Amino acid sequence: MFIKLAGPTLLLAALIGPAGAAEPLPDAIAAPGESVVVSLHAEGAQVYECKAATDGKLAWAFREPIATLLSEGKTIGRHYAGPNWEHADGSAVTAKAAGNAPGTTVADIPWLKLEVTARRGSGVLTPVTTVQRINTHGGKLDGACDKAGEFRSAPYSAEYVFLKKG
Repeated sequence: MFIKLAGPTLLLAALIGPAGAAEPLPDAIAAPGESVVVSLHAEGAQVYECKAATDGKLAWAFREPIATLLSEGKTIGRHYAGPNWEHADGSAVTAKAAGNAPGTTVADIPWLKLEVTARRGSGVLTPVTTVQRINTHGGKLDGACDKAGEFRSAPYSAEYVFLKKG
């Protein structure tokens, strides 16, 4: 049986598949009892800086994400350091990591569960309490860095699922 869905519901249906057939999210990033507000696709980059690690050797350190949030191929917001997510309607959330699970391949940044710590504006993101980053592709930066203060970026994509309690 095929049911045509529209908007974010279609994306959610594609992510979770038919009832009972979906692979559950790892426990570390699951949000039982929460419901989806909106799910948005992100295309962007993870930015890294060459810095001295705790052992004194230079290594790439994550600095910030820079991504465009898309719905049905249209730009609907942005994601940047904080981490922050801003919707075109003026609503925005800031969150902190609360759990993570490995990406699908070694080149993929981890899947995350983030708890909202602050809200701005009024709109679709206003009721959001949790953000999940899933289905990541890319974003990890490997290799040596030779010069402190140098920046590099690694392209990535992900799905950000915005949830609310209840």
